Amino acid sequence: MKNEDLASAVDWIAFDADDTLWHNEPIFQATEVHFAELLSAHQPSTVIREKLFSTEMKNLKHFGYGIKGFTLSMIETALELTEGKAKGSEIRQILDWGREMLAHPVQLLDGVRETVEILARDHQLMLLTKGDLFDQESKLARSGIGDAFAAVEIVSEKDAATYRRIMKRHAIRPERFLMVGNSLRSDVLPAIEAGAVALHIPYAVTWAHEQLEVPEGDGALFSRLERIADLVDWITARNRREP
Repeated sequence: MKNEDLASAVDWIAFDADDTLWHNEPIFQATEVHFAELLSAHQPSTVIREKLFSTEMKNLKHFGYGIKGFTLSMIETALELTEGKAKGSEIRQILDWGREMLAHPVQLLDGVRETVEILARDHQLMLLTKGDLFDQESKLARSGIGDAFAAVEIVSEKDAATYRRIMKRHAIRPERFLMVGNSLRSDVLPAIEAGAVALHIPYAVTWAHEQLEVPEGDGALFSRLERIADLVDWITARNRREP
């Protein structure tokens, strides 16, 4: 049975995946700590981590987002910081960390399962995330919530053009499309630019590339929740305010 308080203001609700539905950034940060320890004989930790980040940024256009690109950036960083003298055992360790990250159990954030199950009764749900196709499909399959999503979009970048293209492909009116995510840079501001509604649910830690200060006045363009478990109540309240 449909909940009339839920089935009105938006038709589609799209969710980011990493750090919105399941934990992700802590896995990267833990590996980064191990990586800095591995190269500690060559450079201070701050130098290693700064170099790794700059290498990741340079490589985004080549390898995209995700664990595989991160692993390749660790290898490149190790070679550069050791002037090509990184040991075979060190490269093997980095590759092992990459495999461990890919096989890491998918841990849903508190309230995710219940929230998507409730919302799927009255809305079309979409998973809209950046990253490696194989990795993100694998995580969705292992998450136990894949059946809740009517559509899955795994993209190389999230900008306004991407949101417009996806809404056009699924014949979605922008004002009837809600994007939910933890990143202002990827999930909120470009969705609003494309004419959609956006909801920001910050995660405890954020990758430096996704950190963004909200331009003055833009905070009025979107709403923010502290946890995804409050999403159903937020949608219900918003629908009651809609004409």
